[in-house]
Amino acid sequence: MPQPAARRRQPPKRREAEYYVAAYAQHYRVPVPLVRAVVERESNWRPCAISPKGAVGLMQLMPMTAQRLRVHDRCSIDQNVSGGVRYLAWLIQKFHGDLRLASAAYYAGENLVGGRGLAYRNPDVVAYVSRMRATYLRFAQEKTEISETIQKRDIR
Repeated sequence: MPQPAARRRQPPKRREAEYYVAAYAQHYRVPVPLVRAVVERESNWRPCAISPKGAVGLMQLMPMTAQRLRVHDRCSIDQNVSGGVRYLAWLIQKFHGDLRLASAAYYAGENLVGGRGLAYRNPDVVAYVSRMRATYLRFAQEKTEISETIQKRDIR
């Protein structure tokens, strides 16, 4: 089956990242559009992006989080995505499937968000969750459009 044109034109690192995003998201049962949204928002698909606060890689893992997840090379696409998706899966479970709280905790830390839940109203975190939602919905829509295109082509 041919790949969509947008995916064929991606640089090799982006294709590798997309592969690991899909593979680990499916393995850990995290919505693929959510993981794609985290990567886009956190690093804009740059494998070794470094934030001013010390987060590194596609999914912007902080040193202590990476250590806890046994990620030894935060610039490794495979290790970073694996650790980031495992962390997201854990947060989703911790917050009983609430993707808003899981996203907020990914950004601000599980302890800050965990203690106050939806009452946590830091403006930066609220803005981050809002941007994450928009990006997630865009990726979810993109997936739906690709699926519909594939289904239309398969009709004989």
